[in-house]
Amino acid sequence: MPDLYAYTDGACSGNPGPGGWGVLLRAMDGDAVVKERELSGGEADTTNNRMELLAAINALETLAKPSVITVVTDSAYVKNGVTGWIFGWKKNGWKTSNKKPVKNVELWRRLDEAQRRHNVTWEWVKGHAGHPENERADELARAGMTPFKPTKAGQ
Repeated sequence: MPDLYAYTDGACSGNPGPGGWGVLLRAMDGDAVVKERELSGGEADTTNNRMELLAAINALETLAKPSVITVVTDSAYVKNGVTGWIFGWKKNGWKTSNKKPVKNVELWRRLDEAQRRHNVTWEWVKGHAGHPENERADELARAGMTPFKPTKAGQ
């Protein structure tokens, strides 16, 4: 059975502002790419963190059956949230340690539900550091944002 990877990224023009998310799904057999799929989308008025979360959510929700997958993100917010903070938030009724509501709670709940179906390993990579798959996910996120960016007159 091939190894499955999802390389995810989010982008925002202004924060908040128009944003996009991108996913490069790749099935690998050793060093050989067996299958590849690209996903992207965006919103007119959003934040970078929301786009990072939506990239991970869409990567997991698009899988038709329960899978063993490694999600690779350049977002410490997503990685730390899903592998650490979320356990306390759930225990505290989706409140932070300061008793404040968790930001983006509906997306964190959706991510929690999406990953429940799968055996997920989360990895963090440094963004904009020449990691080819992360760079591709960034390109997809920027493409997802494009329809929501205002156009300049004369273009």
